[in-house]
Amino acid sequence: MNLAERINLWLTRARAAGRAAVLARLLILASGGLALAISGLQPWDQLDLVLVVGLVALVATIALPDSAVPFVFLVVVAGGWLMRGPSDPSWQVAAVAMALVAFHLATSYAAQLPAYVRASRATIRSWLLPATVALLLAPAVAATSALIREASLSGSLVLTITALALTTTAYYLTVD
Repeated sequence: MNLAERINLWLTRARAAGRAAVLARLLILASGGLALAISGLQPWDQLDLVLVVGLVALVATIALPDSAVPFVFLVVVAGGWLMRGPSDPSWQVAAVAMALVAFHLATSYAAQLPAYVRASRATIRSWLLPATVALLLAPAVAATSALIREASLSGSLVLTITALALTTTAYYLTVD
């Protein structure tokens, strides 16, 4: 198969893609791009390899959401923050966390259905409630961790584990 035939096949598949698949892939692109943009605009010295590998992994994730490439993207972006980023919670950390949660949820949704599937609005709506809860929990957890860190409470590990358990329970109860 030559290059022209491959492009024609790709365009045919893109035209046959359902609304749900296109929406999920657009959300993958938007959330992954936001996470990379916020990471790249930070004042601390970040490895250029993080942005290059992250961009390649983002493009590959749009094409192959059911592969290991989304995991590579998450590890690269989060690893870039862990290697060089500040340890204090900030709005940038919360924004990147929310973008990575949206990326993860959109990738898992896109990986469940083939690109040509015609999903109903009910299918998309059933996915939106858990996604919204997960997105709203990210800044809540960041704010709570900042408050716990400033309070110098004894037993902070117990509080953190309790918060994670409550977060997991809230997410579990919203999933059908």
